[in-house]
Amino acid sequence: MATLQNIRSKGPLLVIVIGLALFAFIAGDAWKVLQPHQSQDVGEVNGETISAQDFQALVEEYTEVVKFSSGLNALSDEQTNQIKDEVWRAYVNNKLIENEAEKLGLTVSKAELQAIIDAGVHPMLQQTPFRNPQTGAFDKDMLKKFLVDYSKMNKAQMPAQYAEYYNSMYNFWAFVEKSLVQARLQEKYQALITKSLFSNPVEAEDAFNARVDQSDLLLAAVPYSSIVDSTIVIKESDLKDAYDKKKEQFRQYVETRNIKYIDVQVTASPEDKADIQKEVEEYTAQLAENPSDYANFVRSTGSTQQYVDLFYTDKALPADVVARLDSVKVGGVYGPYYNASDNTINSFKKLATAAMADSIQYRQIQVVAEDAAKTKTLADSIYTAIKGGADFAEIAKKYGQTGEATWISSANYEGAQVDGDNLKYIAAITTLGQNELTNLALGQANVILQVMNKKAVKDKYKVAVIKRPVEFSKETYSKAYNDFSQFIATNNTLDKLTANAEDAGYRLLDRADLYSSEHNIGGVKGTKEALKWAFAAKAGEVSGLYECGESDHMMVVAVTRIVPEGYRPLSMVQDQLRSEILRDKKAEKIMADMKAAGATSFDQYKNMANAVSDSVKHVTFAAPAYVPALRSSEPLVGAYASIAELNKLSTPIKGNGGVFVLQPYAKDKLNETYNQETEEATLENMHARMASQFINDLYLNADVKDNRYLYF
Repeated sequence: MATLQNIRSKGPLLVIVIGLALFAFIAGDAWKVLQPHQSQDVGEVNGETISAQDFQALVEEYTEVVKFSSGLNALSDEQTNQIKDEVWRAYVNNKLIENEAEKLGLTVSKAELQAIIDAGVHPMLQQTPFRNPQTGAFDKDMLKKFLVDYSKMNKAQMPAQYAEYYNSMYNFWAFVEKSLVQARLQEKYQALITKSLFSNPVEAEDAFNARVDQSDLLLAAVPYSSIVDSTIVIKESDLKDAYDKKKEQFRQYVETRNIKYIDVQVTASPEDKADIQKEVEEYTAQLAENPSDYANFVRSTGSTQQYVDLFYTDKALPADVVARLDSVKVGGVYGPYYNASDNTINSFKKLATAAMADSIQYRQIQVVAEDAAKTKTLADSIYTAIKGGADFAEIAKKYGQTGEATWISSANYEGAQVDGDNLKYIAAITTLGQNELTNLALGQANVILQVMNKKAVKDKYKVAVIKRPVEFSKETYSKAYNDFSQFIATNNTLDKLTANAEDAGYRLLDRADLYSSEHNIGGVKGTKEALKWAFAAKAGEVSGLYECGESDHMMVVAVTRIVPEGYRPLSMVQDQLRSEILRDKKAEKIMADMKAAGATSFDQYKNMANAVSDSVKHVTFAAPAYVPALRSSEPLVGAYASIAELNKLSTPIKGNGGVFVLQPYAKDKLNETYNQETEEATLENMHARMASQFINDLYLNADVKDNRYLYF
């Protein structure tokens, strides 16, 4: 059954490729919530809480959908975390919309949902398996047929893998249907907001003129960089005044932590590497002696590259092996050698080479009866009938299968775990001759296989590879652990940790604004417990030693500051304010110097000390001008140009890169014809894009609480 379950993702049953953008996240099934916290809440939106159990159920639902759509089973921690975040975002957004929709009486009826399905143009529908093979468009009749067949399906009378597939497809559709309702509700709410923003003839004409009216200007400026920073005095009162004016910009909506941490990655010692080198030398000698079972032998060496008794293309082999493959004759052994790119010591034996078809078309009939004996009898009967001239497809239909031919290539199984029945299945397909038939006995079923066509001949190899990572020994890890543990014990305060880390050979790292919604510290796996500690600790506290990573990292964390929800304190934003005040004070000084100089013409400004000049062409109000002489974007250039008279000198203007004066010397219009309807439509589209940001406003007003880090 494992064989068929694995191959069905590559065979005729699961050749449907699903690229649904909503599901374009690789999911995982490692959703384990600690039992003591099962009844606790992981979050809150508008006062409505969600428990760990309910959130886990949403994650598992989404996981199964994505696994079905992607055909993947094994998932990394990063991919798993990505799905958790996507589920949380979807949950929060849906709750925000539902809350507003309820106030307004917005709903999505069953009839409305059916109309969406009947129309068949929604992007979600276009990416489901229910698509016309010829046009690629969503086919509602295919969906209806599937739902009818599913309702009548007798799981007891069909192979378990078929029942599992159809059940997964049904759950997939149920998720899509639910998502369609949620998406439609959001569309209706967004449309309501968008329609409240409209354009008018005055705005339309202004927008047109802002785009087509152009000016060429002369610019003379004194850059801020011409004044040495140290000559500008900034008082505490300046900082306080600037902070009070800009306070709303410094509001943060969740608590964060500033931390210092040491991340120790344990690596192999020279002695560890020498020991592994010696082991690989011994294994290489045994490899040359022709082991009776290469698969078991390679496995016993601790190699990360397992041997499978199939012919593979060189794409399935490690790059360092491929680079040396031509240096060895069939039966020859190469190595040991060190490969720096993956930190391994390697050797390999070239067992065989062959030119083989890489694309094979085949068809199959899966045979399952009440027990193994009856399965064999039935399979033998079917095999004999087809050998005697019976129609393959007709017999397949008799047993609830299509019997349609499909293609398989090495890309379908290279890189996957292939053993047991899986190996037997693929070996049969790849070694059968064209039009040859076989009755293949697998663990819980028989499969009648027939190869229909072969093409795309490629060079293939059987290579037994020993690839041993240069890993640290238990002794090396123990020494690193003891040394680090002792350091933490004697430096258990923030001051001591800061003062002594470098002398002890450790690198103390800083991280500001650590959020509880993050999944690790410093990009190191397995640091969730350290993260939880950081958000429970007080400022100045130092953690104990955390073992993390893939059992190859150790970490200590110290909380340097707690930044609470609300307004960030002046001390945390004063550097930003200082740079803005510095620019403003420089502008004041430059303007005062300009006034004192009594400049009244462009040439006089141009000839001032430290002044630069430039000609800025094709300036419009709609787009900020970039001034090369100041190396800055200057929106006020376009603003002034839109109202300035020709050849009239401006007063000094405080810009982003300096204080400048402008003098337009040419004005013209782009060769465009004003169309009020077109301009208003463009503005309405712009308003619609602005309205799409409404979800952020809803979020800020919903008092969203995210406590997932405590449980997931």
